[in-house]
Amino acid sequence: MKLRLHQFLSKTGAFASKADAKQAIWDGEITVNGSVVKNMTFQFNVNTKEVTYKGKVLELHDEEVHFLLYKPAGCICSRLNTQERALEKTSVYEVFRDNVDETTYERLVTVGRLDENTTGFLLVTTDGKMVHRITSPDHTVRKTYRVETKERISEHHLEQIQNGVRIVINDGDASEDYWTKPAEIELEEERVAFLTIGEGKKRQIRRMFGALGNQVTALHRSSTENMALSDFDLAPGEFIEVRRRDIVDLIYQPSI
Repeated sequence: MKLRLHQFLSKTGAFASKADAKQAIWDGEITVNGSVVKNMTFQFNVNTKEVTYKGKVLELHDEEVHFLLYKPAGCICSRLNTQERALEKTSVYEVFRDNVDETTYERLVTVGRLDENTTGFLLVTTDGKMVHRITSPDHTVRKTYRVETKERISEHHLEQIQNGVRIVINDGDASEDYWTKPAEIELEEERVAFLTIGEGKKRQIRRMFGALGNQVTALHRSSTENMALSDFDLAPGEFIEVRRRDIVDLIYQPSI
């Protein structure tokens, strides 16, 4: 998103008036990516350029909120319907019910989904555009998982996953036949691996290993691109508010 410099400053809440913001520009107190800018109509991408006022970094007041949740096992990533309530299912949204205001709670949506027994990294936000940006097949956003399996992960398994696995689904109600995209995988132990994929089809990892004759016994998402759950010191069921700028830097535009 591009804004003129004076518009950006007015939206940060750092100035009492538009006149004060303009004066700061004229006085040479504003830098954009380290360079003093005295042209108030200067346009720039607010997601990629850093603006400072007297050495302090300024940010837009974000009307949306973003949380990182350490998803615990046994929770589904949707709001409960009547049938699920009858089955005494638990939703990740219940974690937020008494911890955010009602309006925010009603607007929250998960950025993608983890199945009921998968744990780990889950973004929850009020920003629908962010959900689309991260989950759309048009953008390759890599997620890393720690996978535990019932049987030993063989060299053949590693090669198949690195090259792509054929998934065939035929459960009567729906049928599907596709190849997964090449993925990165690294063994930690003979039955434990870290797997990085850039797509997110339903139950994909469990189905990949199932197609190879190996059952996933535990699945944990550790990171999305360069945003790692371990950096936030969260326990299962805990969440923390995160800045949009951090999501942009670590997920939208990860360093290579």
